[in-house]
Amino acid sequence: MDPQTALFQQHRPRLFGLAYRMLGTPADAEDVLHDAWLRWHAQDTAALDDPEAWLVTVTTRLALDRLRRARTEREHYPGPWLPEPLLVDADQPEAQLERAESLTLSFLLLLERLSAEERAAFLLREVFDYSHAEAAAMLEISEDACRQRVHRAKQRLRQERPRPDAPDTDRQHRLLERFAEALQQPDMDTLRALFAEDAVHISDGGGLVTATLRPLHGAERLARLYLQIALHQRGQGVRHEIHRLNGTPALLSWQGDTLISASWIDEDETGISAIHALRHPGKLARLAAVTKSPGPASLH
Repeated sequence: MDPQTALFQQHRPRLFGLAYRMLGTPADAEDVLHDAWLRWHAQDTAALDDPEAWLVTVTTRLALDRLRRARTEREHYPGPWLPEPLLVDADQPEAQLERAESLTLSFLLLLERLSAEERAAFLLREVFDYSHAEAAAMLEISEDACRQRVHRAKQRLRQERPRPDAPDTDRQHRLLERFAEALQQPDMDTLRALFAEDAVHISDGGGLVTATLRPLHGAERLARLYLQIALHQRGQGVRHEIHRLNGTPALLSWQGDTLISASWIDEDETGISAIHALRHPGKLARLAAVTKSPGPASLH
C-alpha cells in the first residue's frame, strides 16, 4: 500500500463515523468517503500541515452537501424516515467508532431535529472532540458562530431528550423479549402493560409497504396496533429474533427468509417509551443479508 493510501486508511474509521452520523445511512457515508478519497488522491499531501484536519474538513463539507440534498428529498418522503442500521464486523476498525452512545439509532434519529449546520458543528465538537476553533475552521465560519451552533444543538437535543443517561441495554433486551412473547401469544392486557402511558410508535415503510404514516401516541393505541399486527401474522410463520444494531438490542421479525421489520425501543422506568419499526424493504435488504444465518447474531 502506498503512503497516501495508508494515511487515508489510517483515518478512515473516524471519517466514516463522522459521515454516518451526519447522514444516517451507511451507503451515503461510503459515497462521501469515496468522493473524499478522490479528492485526497488528487491532492499534494506532502504540502499539508495536518492531513487529518484536511480529510475531516473535506468529509464534513461533502456530508453537509449530501445532507442538504437529502433533507429536500425527505420533504416528499411518505411518512416518517428512520436511519439505516450500521452493519460491521466486530474485528473491523469501523466497529470501534468513538463514543458509541452517539451511534445508537435513536440518537441518530434525534440528530434529525437539528439543522445540517448545527449537526455538523455538534458532531465535530461534542463527539469528535475538536475545539470550537478547529471546528469553525473546518466549517468556514467564525468561532463565535460555531459556539452558537453547538449551543443551539445541545439545547434542542436536551428539549427532545430530557434524560441524558445512556440507554439501559439490559432492560431494553428484557423488554424486547417480553414484547416478542406477547406478539407470539397476543393479548391486549399483556401488550398494554409493556408500554409507558405516553409511548410513541414510529414506522418507516417508505411508501413501499404498509406502515403508519405519522407517529402514534399512547399505550392504548400502541397495544391495539400490535394486537392487530400479531393476530394478522398468526399462522404465517413469522418469527422474532433479538440482535444488536448500533450497540443496542433490536427485534428482527422474519417471515420465512424475508426480513419484514427491524424494531428498536427507548425505555423509561414505566416501560417502552418509544418503538421504532423499520419496514422499508431497501433499508432491510443489507440487514437481511447479514442475518440469514440461523439464530441471533451480534451486529455492531
